[in-house]
Amino acid sequence: MKKHSQKPPQDGSVAAKKYLGQHFLLDLVASQRIADGLTCHGNYKKVLEIGPGMGVLTQFLLPKIEFETWVVEIDTESVAYLNRNFEALQGRILSEDFLKMPLEQFDEGNFAIIGNFPYNISSQIFFKVLEHKNQVTEMVCMLQKEVAKRIASPPGKKDYGILSVFLQAYYDIEYLFTLGPGAFNPPPKVDSGVIRLKRNSLEKLPCDEKMFIRMVKAGFNQRRKTLRNALKMLGLQPEFYTNEILNRRAETLSVAEFVALVNSI
Repeated sequence: MKKHSQKPPQDGSVAAKKYLGQHFLLDLVASQRIADGLTCHGNYKKVLEIGPGMGVLTQFLLPKIEFETWVVEIDTESVAYLNRNFEALQGRILSEDFLKMPLEQFDEGNFAIIGNFPYNISSQIFFKVLEHKNQVTEMVCMLQKEVAKRIASPPGKKDYGILSVFLQAYYDIEYLFTLGPGAFNPPPKVDSGVIRLKRNSLEKLPCDEKMFIRMVKAGFNQRRKTLRNALKMLGLQPEFYTNEILNRRAETLSVAEFVALVNSI
């Protein structure tokens, strides 16, 4: 992607902290594309940006009048920078850990999430979103390309896994574009991918959700085995193992097929 020389307002700078997994996005063309990825799916009025750093993405969100932009940032140095340089964010900077943040207190209605996610906590962010899936109606996020591809992967591909199934049960997912290491400071050792998730119409899985989770995890934890062997640890009744679908591996099953398998118990 073409590099852009323009930079956000400068008043000092923030040092990237390795323990927080920070890789600050520099590419303004990519930042604009990420911001423009939001479609207001679900008619939300608030967007929460996770880990804005020095506001390179934030600056493209603030002019959008369709929603109100809020940010959550654990790094106190970044919070101070944002307070100095983004007057429009006053009162909308949450200085806390997103993973510990009570999202139901952020907004009782629908909202969207956006951000350049730290690689080391991206999966944890998605599992938290799943807990609040009826509030988070859209996400546009950048993360390690390998993880982004896994989340968006269809059944039958080697990238398809536990997180793919759990997220695809409730979200329609698109892989938008790839960014190389040069778009960041400091440059990561791998490429990054941007994906968009839109909440689908499914309010609740049409099966026992706890068994669905157990079955998906058991199947993928031994993904080289057929489901017949991988699921024996669940201790289900012998007649369950006559199901022909058990001759396949977990990575070949769609969400609907996992649901059907749970309902066959």
